[in-house]
Amino acid sequence: VGRVRGGRAHARRLQQQQVPAYRERVDGPESFPLDFTAVEGNMNNFMVQIKNLAQSLYPCSAQKLDQDMKLHFLRNVSVTCNDGSPAGYYIKESHGSKRWLIFLEGGWYCFNRQTCDSRYETMRRLMSSTKWPQTRTGTGILSPQPEENPHWWNANMVFIPYCSSDVWSGVTPKTEHSDYAFMGSLIIKEVVNELLLKGLDNAKVLLLAGSSAGGTGALLNVDQVAEQLASQGHTAVQVRGLADSGWFLDNKQYKFTDCLDTISCAPTEAIKRGSRYWGGQVPESCRQAHLGEEWNCFFGYKVYPTLKSPVFVVQWLFDEAQLTVDNIHLTGQPVHEGQWRYIQNLGQELRGTLREVPALFAPACLSHELITRSYWMDIQVKGTSLPRALHCWDRSLQDNSHQKQKTPPMRGCPLHLIDSCPWPHCNPSCPTIRDQLTGQEMSVIQFLKHMGFDVQKMAEQQGMDPRKLLGMLNNGS
Repeated sequence: VGRVRGGRAHARRLQQQQVPAYRERVDGPESFPLDFTAVEGNMNNFMVQIKNLAQSLYPCSAQKLDQDMKLHFLRNVSVTCNDGSPAGYYIKESHGSKRWLIFLEGGWYCFNRQTCDSRYETMRRLMSSTKWPQTRTGTGILSPQPEENPHWWNANMVFIPYCSSDVWSGVTPKTEHSDYAFMGSLIIKEVVNELLLKGLDNAKVLLLAGSSAGGTGALLNVDQVAEQLASQGHTAVQVRGLADSGWFLDNKQYKFTDCLDTISCAPTEAIKRGSRYWGGQVPESCRQAHLGEEWNCFFGYKVYPTLKSPVFVVQWLFDEAQLTVDNIHLTGQPVHEGQWRYIQNLGQELRGTLREVPALFAPACLSHELITRSYWMDIQVKGTSLPRALHCWDRSLQDNSHQKQKTPPMRGCPLHLIDSCPWPHCNPSCPTIRDQLTGQEMSVIQFLKHMGFDVQKMAEQQGMDPRKLLGMLNNGS
């Protein structure tokens, strides 16, 4: 079974957007036809036309450049990537805005010399800054386009590339005795220090966001960033967290394997080994709660209750990365009944850990990462999209910031959104699934059949008529 891509609604929206954009170019007043017959007779006239054309095109290219985030290496060169190359960040400033969004990139981790050497050979950009591009284009919540990012498009955008392989927790420099630096937590601290000189000191809101390992990094560092700003006198800045696809479970694998590489090693064992190897730092209140077993704080449901800062959690109920570390591989052969049961139980288990999270968006889809996907507006839970839910959260925090007594959520503005249907992709707005071998789109029913889904048995469990269930699945509901 394939990876998940942008939903059907996304394709429709693109079509709708593209048609008028094309017409505008054809019919617009800025038209510069080049008269090539004039070249022989009047070179000056031709050059005027060329100049006019260049001037008409310049705003387009300049605008594109202005909308990209630009690379800055840290001035404090002692804070580095794994290989000792300078860490850095990409930024697109928005001078009229007092909202700042700092995004932590994801990309797994390594937990000993062997797995880090292997990562350096195969994924060097996640350990070194030597080949980073000069600019990055923001997508999803980092997009500067209001059509793609209705509530955050005008914020100051900062993207911190992941090059520390430590789930953003390390404070350990490279020495003669160690082959790699693990300084993820210090990189965030240094970036914040530099941003204070660029206007963050006047900010109203700072949202520390991240996806996958970056989502876990946001949970691990949000209170530290709040304390860092407060200790420097910037108490007016409201610091919040947004953790996307970083809420992992330290559950029992479907099939136990030895801890030889990052992907097949049980989550608990990998994090135990990693946090020791990185010299990982966790929030103080969580450390106190798990003295001697600080690795517990890398798991969202254990660290979240100890945090002081407000955090919004985005989590697919059937996360591909969680299934991978649990040794459920959804490629090739149809899924056995035992695997199918394991997948359903995983959804239930995850749902249980999210019950007490007030600000939550948890669709019952098989996927990984959402907030920087261009289709992030298309996914809905109970009729509400993620940008809408984040906007409601934003407003609820503003309303409550001046009051001791918390007010209930506004009508029509839900914050705790979690699917209750029990199997992967039972939400009709889930991203499209493609067969990995053929690249063909799969319908929900094709996908579930591949997963070994038994309509008769499932209908009995749900107390439904099998034909009704089949009809619902064919309609993608």
